[in-house]
Amino acid sequence: MNDMTLLERDVDTKNIKIAANNVQVYYGDTHAIKDVNVQIEDKTVTAFIGPSGCGKSTFLRCLNRMNDTIDICRVEGDILLDGEDIYDPKVDPVQLRAKVGMVFQKPNPFPKSIYDNIAYGPRIHGLARNKAELDDIVEKSLRRGAIWDEVKDRLDAPGTGLSGGQQQRLCIARAVATEPEVLLMDEPCSALDPIATAQVEELIDELRQNYSVVIVTHSMQQAARVSQKTAFFHLGNLVEFGETGHIFTNPEDPRTESYITGRIG
Repeated sequence: MNDMTLLERDVDTKNIKIAANNVQVYYGDTHAIKDVNVQIEDKTVTAFIGPSGCGKSTFLRCLNRMNDTIDICRVEGDILLDGEDIYDPKVDPVQLRAKVGMVFQKPNPFPKSIYDNIAYGPRIHGLARNKAELDDIVEKSLRRGAIWDEVKDRLDAPGTGLSGGQQQRLCIARAVATEPEVLLMDEPCSALDPIATAQVEELIDELRQNYSVVIVTHSMQQAARVSQKTAFFHLGNLVEFGETGHIFTNPEDPRTESYITGRIG
């Protein structure tokens, strides 16, 4: 089977949210990401797996131009969101990041109240005309983050006073408050205990009804539990991409099989 069919197996072309074509990423002289081609579907959880340093987080950060913040980083190739090039000079990265939200490895609530953590994005993007609309967005976002019932009576309390798992769900609620279409998650559970991890995984499963979710995870078990599609990265290359069940039970590239069975990593 040639590489193109290997990488594009099982893709519903009508449902493509993000298409990456021949993406290269350089840090100075280092070629960190090589020839990545992948199509990410809407209302699907796509997991990026692979050993540490294989490029999965670097590629994730290309999808909302977070790599723009690194001076020595250069991105080549095309990344299309709904068919439009996100690296076009006319695209405002701030507006792009409202559409393509991001949740980081370590929960990072702003040093503000729970209410203001959620209201911040909608305020700067002008999504609410008055306090009642803002209240509505805050409640809806906290409900989507599966944390409303825990915080509804203390919205004025600082977000930093929540437990780690609650903080991460607050950050997910903050990310969905700007009505994004895509949610990027960079190892969102690695700083959490097993109970909080289970809550966030359950939330990810609910979120895919409304969003395209892309998650980087070092846990193959997590990828198997939460994703429908999996991409395996190794040494800056996208080795294999397809249905999660297929990747884990019947991988087509020996490197994928070696990683899944624990021989490389």
